[in-house]
Amino acid sequence: MSELLSALIGAVLVNHLLLGLPAAADMPRHARMQALGPAGALLILFAAPLAWLLHRLLPADLGYLSLMLLLPLLAGLSWLSLLLLARLRPSLVQPAGLWPLLLINGASLSAMLISQALESFDLALAVGLAAGLGFWLLLQLFADLLERVGQCDVPMPFRGTPMLLICAGLLSLASLGLNGLGPI
Repeated sequence: MSELLSALIGAVLVNHLLLGLPAAADMPRHARMQALGPAGALLILFAAPLAWLLHRLLPADLGYLSLMLLLPLLAGLSWLSLLLLARLRPSLVQPAGLWPLLLINGASLSAMLISQALESFDLALAVGLAAGLGFWLLLQLFADLLERVGQCDVPMPFRGTPMLLICAGLLSLASLGLNGLGPI
């Protein structure tokens, strides 16, 4: 039980590559964030257990091919998560260019790679759920931070991309303070 709890805490709070992505600078705009958060959470929720199953189904001598199989699986799952999100929440506006953002999502690939090392399917499913919710939480925090900064009087050289990088650095430092809580 303690292993499950530490895996959940680590997946929600610590193991996210969202803040280190160069494409993350464009993500937190309100319309994109409203669709990208749930779509990313669904993608990670599906990706982690499927990666665990794929790892268990591959013969031991073909383990080096797992990454080559995970990438097409990730492409199909990102399309499926957008389709499922459109069916579950038809009122949610899905802006153009959301599918490529899901494809380059480092959090989903890292959740897939982390889940391959886990012992049981239940644990992989729990990590997928927790990592998806953590991704959504980080996106929301990043968007809120950028909204607050947008209301401030920022000097001209720091407007735009420099402020995005500063905000991403601050969130990275905040999540780095939680490092060590998870098992991974």
